[in-house]
Amino acid sequence: MQVDWTDAIFSVLRDWQVRQVAYVPDAGHSDLIRRCDAADDMRLVPLTTEEEGIALLAGAWLGDQRGVLLMQSSGVGNCINMLSLARVCRFPLLMLVTMRGQWGEFNPWQVPMGQLTPKVLEASDSLVFSVDDPGQMGQTMEAAARMTFEGPAQAAVLIGQSVIGAKSFGK
Repeated sequence: MQVDWTDAIFSVLRDWQVRQVAYVPDAGHSDLIRRCDAADDMRLVPLTTEEEGIALLAGAWLGDQRGVLLMQSSGVGNCINMLSLARVCRFPLLMLVTMRGQWGEFNPWQVPMGQLTPKVLEASDSLVFSVDDPGQMGQTMEAAARMTFEGPAQAAVLIGQSVIGAKSFGK
């Protein structure tokens, strides 16, 4: 049975009343982005760079709204300085990261940051939850959302390349 992992994520976002969805366009998140865009009670905010999302979600929290940041693992490197904002100000920061540089990666430029992503997030005081089995997505998202929004904490759910599928060049 094929598990619809984006449905599991969307359901948890709805359950936790996430209202703002900050994202840098990414094929791995495309179905989730479409679902959030169709929801009347969610506002999608496209970003030019990932660190803008951290500032946006700080503002959402100050405005009494919950948000989520969608990005690819390469974008985590862009966020290093801004992750200190969430750490020092102790606001809830939930990040969903589609991984590159893992299972079946064709692009060697994606491998270094893909391998460093968990370490960078952990060094930034983020809780890190990796999902390599689509059937585990719902419970992993629920745990991360609870720790983020009730903590408050900063947490990242790393969606493994084995879940989203390896991209290919020219095939």
